Amino acid sequence: MTAAHSIKRGVSLYSFQDEYFHRKLSLEDIIAVTAKLDIPGIEIIGDQMIPGYPNLTDAFVKQWHGWMDKYGRTPVCLDMFLDWNQYKGRVMTFDERVASITKDIINANKLGCTVIRVIHDVQPEIMEKLAPTAEKYNVKLALEIHAPHHLDTELEQRLIETFERVQSPFIGFTIDMGIYTRRIPRVSMDRARREGVNPVILDYVDEAYNNHIDNQTIMETVVKMGATQFEMPWINQAAHNIYVDPRRMLDYMKWIYHFHAKFQEMLPDYTEYSIPYDEIIPVLIEGGFSGYLDSEYEGNRHIQDVYEVDSVEQVRRQQMMLKRLLGEA
Repeated sequence: MTAAHSIKRGVSLYSFQDEYFHRKLSLEDIIAVTAKLDIPGIEIIGDQMIPGYPNLTDAFVKQWHGWMDKYGRTPVCLDMFLDWNQYKGRVMTFDERVASITKDIINANKLGCTVIRVIHDVQPEIMEKLAPTAEKYNVKLALEIHAPHHLDTELEQRLIETFERVQSPFIGFTIDMGIYTRRIPRVSMDRARREGVNPVILDYVDEAYNNHIDNQTIMETVVKMGATQFEMPWINQAAHNIYVDPRRMLDYMKWIYHFHAKFQEMLPDYTEYSIPYDEIIPVLIEGGFSGYLDSEYEGNRHIQDVYEVDSVEQVRRQQMMLKRLLGEA
């Protein structure tokens, strides 16, 4: 089947964090897995998998490009963080934040990545300041919209105003698909039950979320139900999910450069339990999106207390789903 769009598939290597942390897979092993699974694009978190980051050695850069050539993969995105509190007794100044992200831009360019996933809460003024540097190095700065934020929350609207005024094709958004969570992930609710959270309260939270009850009301209600201090973080995690209308993206597609195809549980039938990808992908096609959808598996943290994590199989299933929805299979 020929796809009538230019959307491409990738994977965030964050998806394999469990195997990487436990030394079951090395960085090269993971890149080899992406080739085996026929995933063209690679997204890497520098702080997680690059020794000495943000200080890139020539040896690592050479090795990285060697792996890309060996396994036929395309470097797509570098995920950056901004450690505002790295200096004792104070937070980073504006200029220090600009300098830190400038280093990330240069690093992304060295790695061959044309997008940086910018961590949420970076001010619009910093994005504007860095637009010329991003253009110089041909690296798009794509600030992540992550639950509980969405396109209509305050920071995102300020950013959109900046993007519209500056009109630089090098500053925009990464959308995390977690903002389209239609029902609370089953794996997270099951984990809360195993940890001893009152099942009556969890059932209420699940039902309330499904009925679109707002987070504040849910939290106030569970307190009245007698939720303990131990239970509240688990409940808050569940209620932290959001679902907004994917079609809202059509109003801002020109500023959306990248996607984290978040998932918590891919089922054997190649569907995701919580996120309706079959409704989301057609919106991206309609809107003319032409970047990468990078798989981002986060369900490992919810099952690792009772099951052996198999991130490779979970990513394989999602990529099969994406192939189908994108008309590749």
